[in-house]
Amino acid sequence: MKPKHTKHIFTLSGSGSMTALAICFFLLAGHAWATIPENDIAMLDRSAKAFTSVVRKAGPAVVYISVEKTSKTFNGRSQLDMFNDPFFEHFFGKKFDRFRQEPSPFKQRGAGSGFIISKSGLILTNNHVVDDASTIRVRLADKREFTASVVGTDPQSDVALIKIQGRNLPVLSLGDSNKLEVGEWVIAIGSPFELSQSVTVGVVSAKGRSHIGINDYENFIQTDAAINPGNSGGPLLNIYGKVIGINTAIFSRNGGSMGIGFAIPINMAKSVERQLRSNGKVTRGWLGLAIQDMNEDLAQSFGVSKAEGILVAEVTKGSPAAKAGIRTGDILLSLNRQRVIDVTDLRNRIAMTTPGSTITLRIVREGRTKDIRVTIAEQPTRFKQATRMRSRKHNSSFLENMGLTLQELTPELARKFGYRKGQGVLITQVVPNSPADSVGIRAGQLIEEVNRIKVHSVSDLKKAVKKGRNPNHILLRIRAGEYSKYVVLGIKK
Repeated sequence: MKPKHTKHIFTLSGSGSMTALAICFFLLAGHAWATIPENDIAMLDRSAKAFTSVVRKAGPAVVYISVEKTSKTFNGRSQLDMFNDPFFEHFFGKKFDRFRQEPSPFKQRGAGSGFIISKSGLILTNNHVVDDASTIRVRLADKREFTASVVGTDPQSDVALIKIQGRNLPVLSLGDSNKLEVGEWVIAIGSPFELSQSVTVGVVSAKGRSHIGINDYENFIQTDAAINPGNSGGPLLNIYGKVIGINTAIFSRNGGSMGIGFAIPINMAKSVERQLRSNGKVTRGWLGLAIQDMNEDLAQSFGVSKAEGILVAEVTKGSPAAKAGIRTGDILLSLNRQRVIDVTDLRNRIAMTTPGSTITLRIVREGRTKDIRVTIAEQPTRFKQATRMRSRKHNSSFLENMGLTLQELTPELARKFGYRKGQGVLITQVVPNSPADSVGIRAGQLIEEVNRIKVHSVSDLKKAVKKGRNPNHILLRIRAGEYSKYVVLGIKK
């Protein structure tokens, strides 16, 4: 039997019992509130007033941005698609051609947020808010409206700088996102769903979020302050009212906030903004390395005590790194005496370094630590993409047991896939769910080194396997087209 009080609880949910429930709730809440010390209430009151003070000062500089784009397609589909449909031609025949005409341009509208950073009318926002816009309108909190012009955009970081002409413009101060700590209070202001001057409050959930797949250069601040469509480009503020990020994206399964929002750190945006203001574009630094994160297996294979730093998988010929003497297999520990956290961290810091600047990299090579000075060059406009290769057969003991089928790199195959004769051993097949498959090795890649010994043939490869310190683990340098990386392949006990 069910307890009697169960029925009583459910009756309270009926419409006739709502008043009784409300009275009980408020009596209990009032009693609890009465027991809170006055000092604590005063502290809560001061906290609330601190938030309202920040919003009151910052809000006027946060703007609503509406854009209009002209397109001959709607959601990627041309108006002519309907007239080209075989259904219409079947019923109307060639006479239907006279209805076909050049489509009228569609007017697509969008909206976002931004914030004023100078009395001259410069506004920071997201590139995706103003990208390809034919008209940009900016509305201030005091209802003034302006037509904005684009100063410059940077799709790789998703930062854009636009400008309006106006007087007595409110301005937001930019903070230092490097000093931001996880757990700090933050405030987001923007125009979610076109509701201007909406304010949400939360904390910094994490820093340095990357591999999100939103931008080419990612180092996001994660926050649980509610961010929704339309918040893009708006400021993320600290409790002092300084901008520490540009609200950019959310993780969502339904299109709305789920407590996971991402903001571009303002220090990254500052660097982009300075270049956009001066040149209208961003020039990034270039080192010329293919790099990968260290793990325990790689650390063991390279004879280092722990998995720290970044492993150099390849050095581009003629690059700044090559000229400075950096080699494949070096482990990068720090840049200008600051520890490098991971591949994304180093990549972002190099990209933000002014071409022509000299940096100092601390590396570990063959167990010894040394400093190397490198002069950064300008990033090439195009990076060659890795190409995939396919081929035929040959086998080799340990590697065969790991799921690999190998092939000598003949002159014909080398020419076909853009390699040099004797550059390595070709992988022609990888058994699904094998150890090789689990570490990301794919058919068509090339084995260039085994246990840090260069191999030019299957015979070389077998000898190098035998020279390994651990018969159950080997270190491979694998090439895929223009790029290579190290992997550890073996049996885990």
